[in-house]
Amino acid sequence: MKRLVLILLGLMTFNFSNGQQLEILINEALANNPEIQKFELQYSIASEKVNEVNTIPNTEFGVGYFVSEPETRTGAQRFKISAKQMMPWFGSITARENYVNSLADAKYEDIAIAKRKLVASVSQSYYNLYALKTKQRVLDDNIALLKTYETLALTSLEVGKASAVDVLRLQMRQNELWQSKQVLAQLYLAEQTTFNKLLNREKSVEIDLVSELTIPLNDALNDSKNLALHPELTKYDKLFKSVEQSELLNQKDSQPMVGFGLDYVSVSERPNMSFSDNGKDIVMPMVSLSIPIFNKKNKSQTRQNALKQQEITFQKQERENVLETALSKAINNRIASRISYDTQAKNLKQAKDAEDILIKSYETGTIDFNDVLDIQELQLKFQINQIESVKNYYVQSTIINYLTI
Repeated sequence: MKRLVLILLGLMTFNFSNGQQLEILINEALANNPEIQKFELQYSIASEKVNEVNTIPNTEFGVGYFVSEPETRTGAQRFKISAKQMMPWFGSITARENYVNSLADAKYEDIAIAKRKLVASVSQSYYNLYALKTKQRVLDDNIALLKTYETLALTSLEVGKASAVDVLRLQMRQNELWQSKQVLAQLYLAEQTTFNKLLNREKSVEIDLVSELTIPLNDALNDSKNLALHPELTKYDKLFKSVEQSELLNQKDSQPMVGFGLDYVSVSERPNMSFSDNGKDIVMPMVSLSIPIFNKKNKSQTRQNALKQQEITFQKQERENVLETALSKAINNRIASRISYDTQAKNLKQAKDAEDILIKSYETGTIDFNDVLDIQELQLKFQINQIESVKNYYVQSTIINYLTI
């Protein structure tokens, strides 16, 4: 898991010099998240079951009192005490331990899966917070820009080069941006709650976000061959092995059980008689054998285990197809995010150039505030799309890392 966190952060480490390290937040989540703790307890319970099955059947004790004492040659029998211990066939206890251990191994994979999912969830929530916060800053910049244009419009209005409608349009546009900013602020608070609860802490804790994220020049290399080692798939291998161990245990259970016992009978002396065995107690060692003659249960269990193995094989293939599809989709979406980012960067530069032209036009007294609003809207659109591209790039990277690391 440490390797997973380090590789996950490898391609964006340079971006976190001014913000709280994502690695620190991920480690805090791994240490405090209740879902991880739940799976760890489930694994501990499964492991403890080894001690539960490492036992032999209960020893049987019996006490009987003769209400009507049967008379024998050596005297009357008064009471009887018996003890009996059944022993499973050789290797049965070991087979039971192996079966329980195989179940615990499969349960351990749930911990690995949960940790991977948590790392991805924390990272994606962090990038969502970054995008929401950055969009608010962009809106602030655009509101300030519109205020500047409003001042220009008021100046032009005084000299008759603009109309009151131009001023009102600029003010209404500011109102729209202010509304959008307030909506983003509420979305940020909701995402902040999601993030803090992943770390199992108070929802109002402030997140120290990185000031700027950029798409790296080259994508991190991810080996798709590692998909075969993903815990979501190796879990099926361990479940398959547990069925194998279940069948071995079933074969042992179909073997006889041997029992050893001892009966003790208390005998009273016969009165007015003298002979060597008078009143001699009876001690009788016993050996018993439990044979499963009618073993339809074991034969049915064997057939069920064979069917379970086929089911697990198909489940693994189905899940592997799903993961391969998700990996291919994430890789292509990350490429698309880079293309979108580059396109928005070009568009944004051209919008800046158009803005410069408008400002120069104002110096000659020919500014058109309708064009101002159009350029401002385009500029904001490109900025928002660029932020989304950066966020999507890193979100897709977390999916790729979840599947291939």
